[in-house]
Amino acid sequence: MKKRALLAGALAAPTAAGIWGAVIEPHLFAIRRHTLPILPAGAESIRILHVADLHLAPWQKHRASWVKALTRLEPDVVVNTGDNLSADIVPDVLDVFSGLLDTPGVFVLGSNDFFSPQAKNPAKYLRSPSQVKHRVNPDLDVGALVRGFEEPTSPSDSTAGGQGWHFLDNTEATLTIKGTRIHFTGLGDAHIDRDRIRWSGGAPGKGVLEHPRFDSEAGLKVGVTHAPYSRTLEAFASAGADLIMAGHTHGGQIRVPFWGAPVTNCDLDRTRARGVFPYRKSLVAMSAGLGFSPYSPVRFACRPEVSVLELVAMA
Repeated sequence: MKKRALLAGALAAPTAAGIWGAVIEPHLFAIRRHTLPILPAGAESIRILHVADLHLAPWQKHRASWVKALTRLEPDVVVNTGDNLSADIVPDVLDVFSGLLDTPGVFVLGSNDFFSPQAKNPAKYLRSPSQVKHRVNPDLDVGALVRGFEEPTSPSDSTAGGQGWHFLDNTEATLTIKGTRIHFTGLGDAHIDRDRIRWSGGAPGKGVLEHPRFDSEAGLKVGVTHAPYSRTLEAFASAGADLIMAGHTHGGQIRVPFWGAPVTNCDLDRTRARGVFPYRKSLVAMSAGLGFSPYSPVRFACRPEVSVLELVAMA
């Protein structure tokens, strides 16, 4: 009798965990907040909303409505670090973000903004970064996504911020927010080798770093990318970034309680799967994101999230 009870308990625990991770936790959306003292002395505080890895599919109405309501947070800036799609539903994604497009913002793209997810063995994810099969032509309407994010939403009122978001893949943009000039520089998704780190000598470390680069006179220098491979963090840090923002890791997606993420889906160590941490003289803000691939629809001990970064003046 005791053996049967032990066996039943042994079977019940993983079953309950599976139900929790597949049915319950993916809907327990969270807002992760950080206060970062990185603005110039005397500067007014700035609130950044960081949205990552929406991975929206047509049936995910709860996720869509929760993100659409984030306007209540009243951010000063929105940073979207990519992987918005899980299917070719660009109009749905643009509708989700429609209220936030009235806020100044920037965005980069992830692999799943170009290419739809493909079925693969999820166990391989635990051994090494996921591999994106070589595909030249996107099967998702990435052009429509970019245009939708960039196009003005309030053209009659330029002071409302209704100018759309700035596309940052391998380029840069400047926003002045509450009197602080923020210089953003972006890199394309390193997970599919779309990052364009350029040195004047033609090889890494040779000559002068031409991209990414920052205006030394800016009050805040922010690097933005989707996948935080060490080469991208190193490039941003070498260029003098105050803050580096990325997603992609899903926070590990399936975390072990009291131990953390088993993987990051890139070449960073597992302890850097989410949150804020130093990298050389820069700070990195890593969002665990909101979603997952439809072929691995589970989150465990890793609630879907957006991040709110309250930037304040240095003492």
